[in-house]
Amino acid sequence: MIEHHETDRPSENADVIIVGAGPTGLMLAAELRLAGVRPLVLERQPRPRDTPKAGGLGGQILELLRHRGLLERFRAACTGPMPAPRFPFGGVHLDLTQLPDPPMHALPLPQQLLERLLGERAGELGVELRRGHEVAGVSQDSAAVTVDVSGPDGPYRVSARYLVACDGARSRVRDWAGIPFPGTTYPEVNRLAQVTLPDTATVLDNGDLDVPGFGTVRAGFTRTDQGLLGVGSTPGNRSVSLYTIEDETIEYDDDVPMTLTELQDSIHRVLGAHLPLAGSTRLSRFTFKARQAERYREGRILLAGDAAHLFPATGVALNAGMLDAVNLAWKLAADLRGTAPAGLLDTYHAERHLAGARTLLHTRAQVALRRGHDAAAEALRELFTELLTDEQPLRRMGALVAGADLRYPMPGAGPHHPLAGAFAPDLTLHTDEGVTSVAGLMHAARPVLLDLAGLPELRRIAQDWGRLLDVRTAKTDDRPADALLIRPDGHVAWAAGLGESADGAASSLRQALAAWLGTPPSTGAGHDQ
Repeated sequence: MIEHHETDRPSENADVIIVGAGPTGLMLAAELRLAGVRPLVLERQPRPRDTPKAGGLGGQILELLRHRGLLERFRAACTGPMPAPRFPFGGVHLDLTQLPDPPMHALPLPQQLLERLLGERAGELGVELRRGHEVAGVSQDSAAVTVDVSGPDGPYRVSARYLVACDGARSRVRDWAGIPFPGTTYPEVNRLAQVTLPDTATVLDNGDLDVPGFGTVRAGFTRTDQGLLGVGSTPGNRSVSLYTIEDETIEYDDDVPMTLTELQDSIHRVLGAHLPLAGSTRLSRFTFKARQAERYREGRILLAGDAAHLFPATGVALNAGMLDAVNLAWKLAADLRGTAPAGLLDTYHAERHLAGARTLLHTRAQVALRRGHDAAAEALRELFTELLTDEQPLRRMGALVAGADLRYPMPGAGPHHPLAGAFAPDLTLHTDEGVTSVAGLMHAARPVLLDLAGLPELRRIAQDWGRLLDVRTAKTDDRPADALLIRPDGHVAWAAGLGESADGAASSLRQALAAWLGTPPSTGAGHDQ
């Protein structure tokens, strides 16, 4: 633990300090403001980074953005056409285009643009973000966390009830908190680019590239003794996605951008031939690690995003980190309000550590598929590809990669409704005010009791939780339950089975409300609409 710097400036206070203004930190800040919490975001970089990192956003976080009424805003900012639902998986592809309702989608949204949108959203909600303010030390006691900060105008100190480390893979806060970060670093360097081909190269009708002096480069993945080349292209379009993997021992500085020459050199080493490139719109380089913090909480310090987990595959880190933020925010807010039931904040670790382990499971499986070079590995990839021609395994793998298959454990002995713990289905709802949806009820990030069967006794029970809960009545076609209690993060906390007895539903609802919202604060009327 670094000692506090002495300073004449007075100590400041915030409800929650967030260290790091990447996508996870900005999402957390916005969610806390929706819950009435006053966060302070500290970011050591003086301005937003322009080094290309993630090239898109995909998975379950897109459904959560729909729940906040933000999805169309993010779609409107996309830099290219919506891609077909085809995703790399360990050197093969998950081709979800054959499914009528794919469980996984993506937005082509470069991380710089994503961070700008999230920053704008946080600013609209009144979040205070300080750029160029580096955390120099952290200490905590039973009541607060104190942070020493080095800012443009000198050192100062700020305290809060909680601190959340969103400061990335090399998190200093995680180290100061003494939280182990075990796992594996793979000897791979991955280079990902969106490039433009010169007129001398041709994209064939099947997506292959015809390269002068070399011949045909297949669409998809090409393996050689030196590494792997991935090609994604569209006939008639000279913009092509390229991806190389090589085993290297060089340590690259993440803040030093990759160049087009570096990419061409990598392609040359893998293919043994020069691939002509006219230009690029995205160039990024990264290594793969499989790591997960032993615990996501140490006293009043919590971890989220890359500070908590690193995955050895592309396309999942942003989804996981931003979902960490949404899960944590409403629980922190309840604790700060003094309404949280005992142990609520500890469910953050229980639930999101489970989610992180699930993501590590499939990304480590991708490593096994990707890194094997012998005949047995080729047979494994061939068999896996064959399995993915069937709908059930394809749907299951798509949901796994998206994080849409996650079902959190529910408190109590049960039995629980099949929807309990899962993300709420986005039902079309018919109300007295018109047609809406489950997502339309969740814009304010508040818990909702949704009565789908006209059960006034359940609505009367909910009134005991007063203004902590919104109560809604609606009808829907093919309703999956008679009533749903939906948490602010979109997961179902409780559900009444179709035709369940009124006494049984009332008793289990009261238990669920107490477990998630605490002791009833009043007997005043809630928001019943």
